[in-house]
Amino acid sequence: MANASETSLLDVLQRAEQVLQRLQQVLPPPAPEIDWHAYAFRWRKRASLFGGQSSGYLQGVARLPNLGLQDLHCIGPQKQQIEQNTRQFVAGKPANNVLLTGARGTGKSSLVKACLQQFMTQGLRLIEVDRADLVDLPDIVELVAARPERFIIFCDDLSFETGEAGYKALKVALDGSIAAQSDNVLIYATSNRRHLLPESFSDNAGYSHGDDGDLHPGETVEEKIALSERFGMWLSFYPFAQDNYLDIVAHWLGRFGASTAEIEAARFDALRWALQRGSRSGRVAMQFARDWAGQRV
Repeated sequence: MANASETSLLDVLQRAEQVLQRLQQVLPPPAPEIDWHAYAFRWRKRASLFGGQSSGYLQGVARLPNLGLQDLHCIGPQKQQIEQNTRQFVAGKPANNVLLTGARGTGKSSLVKACLQQFMTQGLRLIEVDRADLVDLPDIVELVAARPERFIIFCDDLSFETGEAGYKALKVALDGSIAAQSDNVLIYATSNRRHLLPESFSDNAGYSHGDDGDLHPGETVEEKIALSERFGMWLSFYPFAQDNYLDIVAHWLGRFGASTAEIEAARFDALRWALQRGSRSGRVAMQFARDWAGQRV
């Protein structure tokens, strides 16, 4: 027969096993293995137990948008510059981080996604990172640094409030870390404003005139333009004129199977659609084309 001490030990072990089983039920599952065969990824965060730091992982994107550079109209100069920069990067040549800024719906995000379609068979990969997760940039770069592929870290609709942790993390990642930058990683970011921190009228008080007669910005302004200046290439996007908007409408209607006569007949409706939305952007043009096509199926 087991003595009292052995019985007590067995009881403790059984209770410990029950605690471990319950703990396993509340612990987050382990991060899935990275599917390196994917062409695009999202950086995801897993909730951490007891309020600790959450960990991140790369989640492969199963379906990519069917969007090529040939689908983007009226942004020829911007398209040519980013295509050339990406071509250099894929070929292992020096290339720049890119900041795309300007009017909403003019093709900034679409241009980055179209670059992936253009060069993914040559080894290009895209990693989409939310603004709140930019603090993980060092971990992401370290994760892919030894891979043979070329990675663009994509930050869409980027802007910061003063003091955000992601601001400094991106600033260091662009140019400022003691560690050497990985040559297989670039950062492409889009924003509706060129200076990624909010600006206020009081910032103008920081300007001063030097002995050389030049106007020098104060520390507040310098801080707000410092991040933008770390991008080697700036691409600016502007609102479309009416003819540009109609050209984009015609392209997408053609993609949906409209004839030349149908495209011409839809011009008035396309202009009315844009007027109702207060914008003649590429996004509005595509939305009109989808509505037109949907009503004729």
